[in-house]
Amino acid sequence: MTIAVQGEVVRFEILEIESPTFEGLEFAAVGPYEKIIGRAYMEVDPHDPHNSGIVDLALAERNAAGHVEFSTEVVILKPVDLNKGNKRIFYDVLNRGRKVGLSLMNDAPSTKDLTRAANAGNGYLMRMGYTIVWSGWQADIPPGEERMWLEAPTIKDVTDTNRDEFIFDNDYDPAVAHLSYPAANLDVTKATLTVRQNENDVRLSPEDLSFEYLYVDRGGVRAHSASEILIHRPEGFDAGAIYEFTYPATDPIIMGLAFASTRDVVSFLRRESNGNPLASDEVPAIEYAYALGISQSGRFLRDSLYQGFNEDERGRIVFDGIIPHVAGSRKMFTNFRWAQPGRYSRQHESHLTPGDQFPFTYGVMTDSLTGQRDGILARCLESGNCPKIMHTDTGTEFWQARSSLIVTDTSGTDIELPPNVRVYFIASTPHGVAIDANPSETPTCQQLSNPLHCGGPMRALLHALDRWVSDGIEPPASQFPSRADGTLIDLETSIAKFPDVPGVNYKGTVNGLRVTHYDQSVPEQGATYPVFVPRVDLDGNDVAGIRLPRIQVPVGTYLGWNLRRQGFAEGELCGLTGSFIPFPQTRADRLKSGDPRLSLEERYPNHKAYVRGVEQAVRDLMEHRFLLEEDAQRVLDAAKASKIPKPTSQPPPCN
Repeated sequence: MTIAVQGEVVRFEILEIESPTFEGLEFAAVGPYEKIIGRAYMEVDPHDPHNSGIVDLALAERNAAGHVEFSTEVVILKPVDLNKGNKRIFYDVLNRGRKVGLSLMNDAPSTKDLTRAANAGNGYLMRMGYTIVWSGWQADIPPGEERMWLEAPTIKDVTDTNRDEFIFDNDYDPAVAHLSYPAANLDVTKATLTVRQNENDVRLSPEDLSFEYLYVDRGGVRAHSASEILIHRPEGFDAGAIYEFTYPATDPIIMGLAFASTRDVVSFLRRESNGNPLASDEVPAIEYAYALGISQSGRFLRDSLYQGFNEDERGRIVFDGIIPHVAGSRKMFTNFRWAQPGRYSRQHESHLTPGDQFPFTYGVMTDSLTGQRDGILARCLESGNCPKIMHTDTGTEFWQARSSLIVTDTSGTDIELPPNVRVYFIASTPHGVAIDANPSETPTCQQLSNPLHCGGPMRALLHALDRWVSDGIEPPASQFPSRADGTLIDLETSIAKFPDVPGVNYKGTVNGLRVTHYDQSVPEQGATYPVFVPRVDLDGNDVAGIRLPRIQVPVGTYLGWNLRRQGFAEGELCGLTGSFIPFPQTRADRLKSGDPRLSLEERYPNHKAYVRGVEQAVRDLMEHRFLLEEDAQRVLDAAKASKIPKPTSQPPPCN
């Protein structure tokens, strides 16, 4: 069914309706849900000030009206009876084309097949009556695995130098590397390939390093691919070495339409009546719209807000509240020519990716290193369309995403946050794991992985955000480390404070940041920004922030960082994987190993003592509105079912 509508979404096509979905599962008083799959066809006017900041939009092909056309798939989960819903959109910003929000907010085991009842998880968002929306925004997503993407125009006959970086973390030789844009010239002498072991090492071109454009079969004819190269790897570099390829590229995509597409889809669904599947009797059924962005998607929300896309072309607010989760202080490499939205800076990987420069925090301030004056909220403050913001980070973001720059200025001094912003640090948690994660070995990291999942506090914060937006009830105060109270410390102090745990080689490695200029093929770096990390207790667990029961009543040390193991750029930060280092089981074990941390038997004389500790932790979190009653009961039930302090193959309660 295709319906012509007014506004920036010029046509909305309903492709499929599954009613009910989730195998007919009933979600409390809200009842069953249905799934709508559609496609939104959009147009934007390059001359409209709301769109003029989109890079290369002026070069795009236009229709008879002088507008640029693009489209995206839209997936909606809504109550079968919209009148039983809560009249709120929960927009889950896709992560590399994948639906990820239900894994956090609903503890869903998988979000690939939304027809299965099991993948509704605990059903929280549905039981609350939210209408859940996804739409494609990233235009370079490969098809398959239920990924969604934006159909955006490319700019023809444009050629310039592009830079790609590859870390294989394997020993394949030769290794296939996929280019972010097709090469404009397949002459290998027009491109440059270098290798270095670590980020700060000199780029080298040893004699035994070479590449060729990969041969592909095109209808029985062998030809070179413009999108893949074959790298012949040199001696003397391990699996974690960094390969950098600069080459003449062509056909840049207008990636900045990502922000316009989300703006226009959400504005259409919450306000338009003609052709809107969320309109009841041609009256829009939505009162408020909230957005959750996880990792890449959280950076999307920050950058979209910064670039002025929380206001539609008619000057109306798009999102009333947003939750950028595990974004740190970064924005995105999206509204650029030769953009790579999936790439982001880490200490070892893709360190020089654009999108992480000033401004870092929400309020407007002056950068002491560059003299720039700016803030994430600068544009929405001018228009009066700023949302309520709950910025949430885990331990990983302090090490890999410079989260300290959210709460300090660029000279390292605490700042006052704007009144519409709250920041929450979920202490000692990793960037993101599945609800059923267990500590496990990884191929590249030294320590076991950190299994902590933070769905419990995130549900409580969404509840608080809704009350803040809809009823004006102030949310919990920010919970974030600070310089003033000594919980946000420099790296030298951090090294001195960290316990001397056997087998842990802590050197304070962090993803630092310098003023960077991107006007040449290899970016030039200047002055260094101050970056701080959380203070830890005697066990190595973070002191400040929202401390889950598993941190207040621990069975080990939980870290937001991990280090690469030998053979994989040893000693560098290991991506986004946190660490779990279990406590010794007995005092004798502790003394034998030289571990300074108390053993389980010294902490918890018996199982009842452990459960009492969890009960107190749960009461504390509920009192401060960081845990809902239903989650509190789940944590208590899991604690009672555990065998702690006895050895067990079962993990302790997750939250």
